Amino acid sequence: MPVVPGRMEALQETEEVEQTAEDEIFSDFLDDLEADVAVEEASVASDESVFDWSSIDTSHLPSSYKTNSWQEKELLQLADHFSQQYTHLCPDRKPLFIHPLNECGVQKFVSTTVRPTLLPYPDMYYWSGCASFVCDYLIMEPLKCPITPPSSLYSPTTILKYQRGNCFDFTVLLCSLLTGAGYDAYCVHGYATLEMCSLDQTQELCPRLRKPPEVPEEEDPNKYRIKYPSEPQSQFELQQKAKKEEETESTQEEEREEEVVTEVDKPKRDPLHGLRVHAWVLVLSGKRKVPETFFINPFTGNGHSTRDECFLGIESVWNHRNYWVNMQDCRKGCKDLSFDLSDSFCWEIMFAESKEPSQLPAESPKKDTDDMEKEEIDMSFQMPLSWVAQIKVSCREYENPFSQGKKVILYDKAKQEKWAAYANGDGLVERLTVYADSDRTEELEVKEWFKHREDLLYMREVNKQTQLITDHFRPGHPLLLKAHSYTSLEPETGHTVEFYHTARVDGLWKRFESATEMTEYFVGREDFLHMRHTEFGERDQKMEKADATADANPRPIVQIKEYFHRNPEKPADEDIEERIFMVIDDVIQLTYHLELHDTIASKVAFCRVIGREKREDEIFLSRENTVKFQPWSSEKHKNMRRLYDLLWELREEQKDLKQQVRDSEAEMVNILMVREDEEANIKLSVSIYSAAKREQQHEATVLEEEQKGSQSSLEKESQHLGGEEESLTHHTATNSTM
Repeated sequence: MPVVPGRMEALQETEEVEQTAEDEIFSDFLDDLEADVAVEEASVASDESVFDWSSIDTSHLPSSYKTNSWQEKELLQLADHFSQQYTHLCPDRKPLFIHPLNECGVQKFVSTTVRPTLLPYPDMYYWSGCASFVCDYLIMEPLKCPITPPSSLYSPTTILKYQRGNCFDFTVLLCSLLTGAGYDAYCVHGYATLEMCSLDQTQELCPRLRKPPEVPEEEDPNKYRIKYPSEPQSQFELQQKAKKEEETESTQEEEREEEVVTEVDKPKRDPLHGLRVHAWVLVLSGKRKVPETFFINPFTGNGHSTRDECFLGIESVWNHRNYWVNMQDCRKGCKDLSFDLSDSFCWEIMFAESKEPSQLPAESPKKDTDDMEKEEIDMSFQMPLSWVAQIKVSCREYENPFSQGKKVILYDKAKQEKWAAYANGDGLVERLTVYADSDRTEELEVKEWFKHREDLLYMREVNKQTQLITDHFRPGHPLLLKAHSYTSLEPETGHTVEFYHTARVDGLWKRFESATEMTEYFVGREDFLHMRHTEFGERDQKMEKADATADANPRPIVQIKEYFHRNPEKPADEDIEERIFMVIDDVIQLTYHLELHDTIASKVAFCRVIGREKREDEIFLSRENTVKFQPWSSEKHKNMRRLYDLLWELREEQKDLKQQVRDSEAEMVNILMVREDEEANIKLSVSIYSAAKREQQHEATVLEEEQKGSQSSLEKESQHLGGEEESLTHHTATNSTM
């Protein structure tokens, strides 16, 4: 079909109109983008807390900070050549972050800014310790322009000195520490979400509150399983089920409306999403037995999966040896990226790495191998040593990482506070407050962590709704305490105490005591006792009015119950499962264990004879006060002589049990007294590795000795003056008598 000229012109006009419309939309988008960037830059510039880096003193820095060696100059030329080729081949990509200015205004290649260092502290040998130190020690500063990398990259030593920096400064310092610790770590220049770039964790769950993932139990499918016919269903039940489904649908609609309301509270979509520049650390698997490649956010010190949606793309990575450019598509973020840096299709390396001679072909002639080696040597480039001075962190700086005294992190319905060790007199180093609302107004729970306490308290949980306090102790407490739950340190107000039972002779691991009862739990006892429950009566009111002590007016014991596990060495009809001592009613009940084929347990009960006075040294046994039901026992168990001996043993054991209950009461009173004294006089122990604290302690002891010496000298002078006055008065008295 021939094209009409008028129609062709119309088509051209419509294309021009569409192009102009697209250009207008794109220009509007750019205008909005520039406006958003300008607003953020203005907010950063107007922030009064922003540090003035132009005022720092660089006169004391080494010459390597102020000049470049001939190797560094050659390196910068090669980097410029690589950058020119990159911009020519990839004109749509942003410029590479290769050689920013340092604090002295000198261009330095980014790989030479990484200074591998292993600090002499145990925690700094692991990635978690290095990451937590960097995020705690440094103060985060946002980038001046959120969509472009910084124009300068200062040395890690300067960053440590002033304790602040942006994401690139955090990353270079952390990568230096990880590389020194033996990890295969790399600095990453890429893109991330607004929350990660601005260190906004208000929408995240606190790591302390995250529960470990549950491992689902694997069910073994059996294809030979019998398929039972489906059960018949009632029509009435189906109708009721339909009604319930209608009700649930209405409730679901209400929940959807609530979700719509909550969606209003969610942050709005970021107009710079996908454009915000961020830097973080990449740790490859292999070295230091790292099982899987992962990211580390230097602002938080948390590890992330490479498939995390917060990381939106990667431009380049580098370490102290080389520089790699990412050639993969990042439209789906980083979850599909390959981190095999030796793959030339995925990563473009800047400097060819030298290969070992063993990788050369063995069948080629000697001359050819020599030529190939020369070519490889010519193509390879040896990275110059880092221009950064040695990274040093003193003991005082390591033990007090918070420049502002403490660190506060806001999470979703939670607030976390951190202090340095010995910053608080009670040894408090961390507090986590959980709230009921997002505005953090109503407290639900408070958790506190302690260090270096002599009473070995390391964690305290406080339920703000019930006011229940739970203290947790490390092994080694003089009273073998493991945990203590209470609302008040007053006796008989409801206390639950857990012990390290392996260190106790009686195997007690838990005890609960209130005003009316006490329950004790045991583990690993030779007599197979696992629980003892004691009920108390009310004290004598006359003695209470007379202000008698608890020892003088003890609580009367009403009943004692004991429960035993099965002893396989005894027959079931001789192995007691439960025994009850009704002390006031003078009744003893025994219940025996069951055999596998038994259905009814054997029981024996000894009761007091009505109308007969009770005597301590007398045991009266008759058929009136003995009730036994032993359907599975033999004839020897039905003998009255055996029942008499059993009753005699139970009487003696009842006396011992009453004494054990009194000992348990006394132990609880002692525990409360000790805990009250420990809380009133908190003492912190000084670790042998804490050099800074030991220096302070030494200075304090020296001051105390000086004060004591000055006081003693003053006392001696006063005594000397007092002696002279006495001699003078005696002399005057003798003169007057003469």
